[in-house]
Amino acid sequence: MAPLVTVVVLSPGHAHSHGGMVSDIQAAAMTGQMGIQAASEFRATCQSSHRAGNDPIVFPNQPNVSHIHEFFGNRTTNAASTLQSLRAGTTNCVPQVDLSAYWVPTLYQNGVPVAPESVTIYYQGIHNPTQAIAPPQGLRIVVGNSGATSPDGNPAARWSCVGQSPSSRDFMNCPPGTKLETYLDFPTCWNGRDLDSPNHKDHMAFAPGLVCPPTHPVVLPRTEFLITYPVIGTGLTLAGTRNGTNVTTAPGYTFHGDFMNAWNPAELERRMRDCIRAQRICDVNGNPG
Repeated sequence: MAPLVTVVVLSPGHAHSHGGMVSDIQAAAMTGQMGIQAASEFRATCQSSHRAGNDPIVFPNQPNVSHIHEFFGNRTTNAASTLQSLRAGTTNCVPQVDLSAYWVPTLYQNGVPVAPESVTIYYQGIHNPTQAIAPPQGLRIVVGNSGATSPDGNPAARWSCVGQSPSSRDFMNCPPGTKLETYLDFPTCWNGRDLDSPNHKDHMAFAPGLVCPPTHPVVLPRTEFLITYPVIGTGLTLAGTRNGTNVTTAPGYTFHGDFMNAWNPAELERRMRDCIRAQRICDVNGNPG
């Protein structure tokens, strides 16, 4: 089961950007969801599939335009990926019925790329679980701010060391005997209409007071990435875009993540019924514990 986490709120960025500033309303939503633990969940465990300068959400059909991303799950994900291409592909996730594409900027230590040691994708019922519906097929979501110029510019970025309680929006200097980890939470309220939006965020919203706003009335489970890296110490950077140039030296507070839903529809709905709406904690096979 996922740890207690702080849910963060990001405002819309610009088209073709992960950027965004945090509004007062969104900050209130963040405060209202701090420390919320899942009442129900199912999950997938995945591995790094490949890394490439592609982003099929922000730069569709433009290969090698994006900064370098680490892709999890679907092995076929590239700049031209669609729901149809993902459904025709294969995955390294368990369960195999999750053909979704997940990606984050690649982590570097002293200039050398580091693949995650483990990736768990949680789908969690944190509010109104009996009303939640399955994420729609082909849904695309971006969370985070790759253009942040300070930690305050990206509340989504959260780093910690395995087994230790402090966390930070920038990298942690993890001591021997532990490992670096990060976790990223996606919004839970959908407008019920659009699978994407020009800035890849406006069709989704976080839930102030754990109630979806009237503009986004449809409850979805919270998607959460929990990623562990086999690194300690300093010298850490991210792939990113700084001043219009793709780099591998971006700071930890620019962390962000992307999700394209391509679950097997019947298996996803079974997990919604038996886990989320039934308010049960399920394993990777979608069976209640």
